[in-house]
Amino acid sequence: MKKEIRKIYLGITSVLITGALLTGCGGTKTPEKAKPAAPAMKKIVATYVQAPLNVPSIVEKQKKSFETAFKVKNIPFEYSTITSGADQTAALASGDIHFLNCVGGSSVLLAASNGADIKILSLYSSAPKAFKLFGKNGINSPQDLKGKTIAGPKGTILHELLAAYLKKGGLTMKDVKFVSMGLPAARSALESGSADAALLAGPLAYTAEKSGLHVITTGDGLVSGLTVTATSNKFYTAHKDLVDIFLKVQQDTIKYIAANQKDAIEMTAKATDLQPEAVKEMYPLYNFSMQVTPEAKASLKSTQDFLVASGMMEKKVDVDKLFF
Repeated sequence: MKKEIRKIYLGITSVLITGALLTGCGGTKTPEKAKPAAPAMKKIVATYVQAPLNVPSIVEKQKKSFETAFKVKNIPFEYSTITSGADQTAALASGDIHFLNCVGGSSVLLAASNGADIKILSLYSSAPKAFKLFGKNGINSPQDLKGKTIAGPKGTILHELLAAYLKKGGLTMKDVKFVSMGLPAARSALESGSADAALLAGPLAYTAEKSGLHVITTGDGLVSGLTVTATSNKFYTAHKDLVDIFLKVQQDTIKYIAANQKDAIEMTAKATDLQPEAVKEMYPLYNFSMQVTPEAKASLKSTQDFLVASGMMEKKVDVDKLFF
């Protein structure tokens, strides 16, 4: 009897010990190491691009919208006046800038193709009619441009406009002499006669047309004139709360402009040294909707085709994956 009781006791003890060992080894999970907190931001920097007629950016600067919004987080806000697309994306990659508040879709594509960490947050604007090709009187078709000298900025929406217009006439960029230069220089080249045509946009295109320069074509039906806002995936992941603040300011600005268009036009006129009537006339050419649409993605894919065909972009990227 005693032997049986002893066997039962030893059996129960063995079960308890085994259970304890199992519980200790596998039943209780070892706590995971907490992810390191994102480093505190000493300041937030976003680009300020006024041209061609970036009304939202002008309004935001005048109203100190970003300064006020980030003050809630006790983070100072600064503007960077870098306007070149290539320089903007380089500054984003280095961490010197956190938000690109208006950058050309072509610049984003080129940066991504070169391995840069860049993602599109929202659309900034679309304004195909604001981009124009001017030329000497008598140039009225793509065929009329064959062999002619054309001035304008390389790798931009305007460059894409020219390529698309030539294509309508069965021509390519090889059929013209394209000279890369900034907008003011391009207009001067046309007026002095050293260029037969010039690519212009925004207020400079407006005043050129008002002065009587001949418009060969606009970008309507040829390009979307698409610009976007962007950040890096690294920054987005570490500081999603700050990204949300940035986008909220954008949304509030669009609402403000819709409700206070007269004030927005006056702010823009003051910032650009234009008459309010001129801004009012140009404003309808721009669509400042932030919404990312299938059409916008299709437009970026067309821009990518142009960049690859022109030899400015070696390999394609997945455009859909450029968006958050």
